[in-house]
Amino acid sequence: MKEASAVYCTDFRSQQDGGLPLKLKKLIKAAGIADIDFEGKFTAIKMHFGEEGNLSYLRPDYARAVAEVVTELGGRPFLTDCNTLYPGKRKNALDHLDVAMQHGFLPITTGCQVIIGDGLKGTDEVDVPVVNGELCKVAHIGRAIMDADVFISLSHFKGHEEAGFGGALKNIGMGCGSRAGKMDQHKDGKPEVHQEKCRNCKKCAKECGSDAITFESGKAYINQDLCKGCGRCIGACNFDAIENQNEGAFEDLNKKIAEYSQAVCYGRPTFHICLILDVSPYCDCHAYNDAPLIPNIGMAASFDPVALDQACSDLCQKAQRFQNTRITDNVSRGLKITEDLWHDSEPKAVWKMTLEHAEKIGLGTRKYELKRI
Repeated sequence: MKEASAVYCTDFRSQQDGGLPLKLKKLIKAAGIADIDFEGKFTAIKMHFGEEGNLSYLRPDYARAVAEVVTELGGRPFLTDCNTLYPGKRKNALDHLDVAMQHGFLPITTGCQVIIGDGLKGTDEVDVPVVNGELCKVAHIGRAIMDADVFISLSHFKGHEEAGFGGALKNIGMGCGSRAGKMDQHKDGKPEVHQEKCRNCKKCAKECGSDAITFESGKAYINQDLCKGCGRCIGACNFDAIENQNEGAFEDLNKKIAEYSQAVCYGRPTFHICLILDVSPYCDCHAYNDAPLIPNIGMAASFDPVALDQACSDLCQKAQRFQNTRITDNVSRGLKITEDLWHDSEPKAVWKMTLEHAEKIGLGTRKYELKRI
């Protein structure tokens, strides 16, 4: 039986002790990051630079703290993310770098360079075998990410409209996929519109990067031949008018996130960090961020991304919930509240599947020992 993995955590309390960036440095050092041989090694720090209009992305100060520790240990760090499928300011490397700079991710502020992992148009990729993969035998990963000698994930832990929550595995699996990789993960399900619920608000069409949504007689219609199955329209609809017609699609998506994470991490040194703050119900890919579901909790780090996500999820589940959030809206629409934070935020999500499948294929364990510092 696999032993529990160590997950180190701390809160956001900081007074005259050097501030939160220094506290993050102390955390990752206590978690054993120095056990990795960084000397002369290219080190990818995978994070999310935020979408234009979204304010819940991690501040560049946290990225600098991690980069400075890597540099101190002899490594050559760079910040990275891959391009997106959907419309916005991160669909190609030029726009992606523009929004990264607007949000403060510059060498002078972070202490390292920023590289878009899958190139100008999201096509610079490596086909990586998925060890123990069931749905994916090969994963399409951004080349710069796979060229790195060491891989570190720095994740904003929050809710997610399809995966339930987004932590280390979501940041790695979906975030490191090239455009073809993101297509591969999303393709098992394509949404359809329940005409009787559609209010003709057209928010879904604004989110669609495939020009797949048109309006006939005041109702949205999704062209299944044009649709990529990315699911952005589902999260955009405030009236639950759009659903995935493949009931197993969310399950398959979550399994593929785990398998893509396996491809990224397998066979090289990795380390993982999650910051549980601004726990919005949606991904940071949206051009907005809704009110947080719970108070800020703290920072956590581990060599095991599965244990890290499980520990962070458990901490969130135990937290007191805020009022006037997406969950409040769901209640007003008749949702029966449970003790499951992620279900109450997004009832259709099957968030446990990612963790269960990641453990099954050998990426890590859901058993953890929480070490507070």
